[in-house]
Amino acid sequence: MASSRLQDKVAIVTGAASGFGEGITRLFAGEGAKVVAADIDGDGAQRLAKELTDGGRDVRAEAVDVTSGSDLQGAVDRTVEALGRVDILVNNAGIGQSATPFEDVDDALFERLTAVNMYGVFAGCRAVVPVMKRQGKGAIINTASTAAVRPRPLLNVYNASKGFVLTLTKSLAIELAPANIRVNALNPVISETGMYETFVGSRDPEEARAAFLSTIPLGRMSTPEDVGWAAVYLASDEASMITGMAIDVDGGRDI
Repeated sequence: MASSRLQDKVAIVTGAASGFGEGITRLFAGEGAKVVAADIDGDGAQRLAKELTDGGRDVRAEAVDVTSGSDLQGAVDRTVEALGRVDILVNNAGIGQSATPFEDVDDALFERLTAVNMYGVFAGCRAVVPVMKRQGKGAIINTASTAAVRPRPLLNVYNASKGFVLTLTKSLAIELAPANIRVNALNPVISETGMYETFVGSRDPEEARAAFLSTIPLGRMSTPEDVGWAAVYLASDEASMITGMAIDVDGGRDI
């Protein structure tokens, strides 16, 4: 059931064409936000935007590669030109890592993970902060992971990349508080989204699933809706006193 917790706020969501980003986009739109669905999969973003627009929501698509600072800057600039402002940025785009012993991590894997999971968040924040400073307010939400808090073995670089996201979140929360810009993070536990198969890798799927579930006290994986509702709260005026925090959407995994 839609309400108006984000009525007329302008939001950009990266990685919006699937998984957590799609869940966030759908719920933001349902709560009255004008959403820019940004994704490297431009066709997927367009399909989602059309579906939601046909349903009476205000959603538009942008083809954005978060490893490109110019792509992110362009998306922010076009959003401001079209809608006048950016109230919310969700740096959600990310990639996973299949189980890899540390000594087998090559430069290509390291560079790809850090380019998407670290640089993408950095560049997204860099692009939007001047806009939010001019406005006198804003909310940034970064998708981190339970892996940053309780790392899983053999996901070494992924764990570290999400640790970067948490530290950057806290750093920016302190720095940007005088400008009335709130910066928070989400720590989802594993979910059956597109990234799930990457994490499972060559392991037996049923054994891997059982192993993952055994670490989650509530006994299930997170869903895009679970993460989306947490993002709605952090983006809303209800969270006006919340900054520098990470919400664990994890069924108790981080306890």
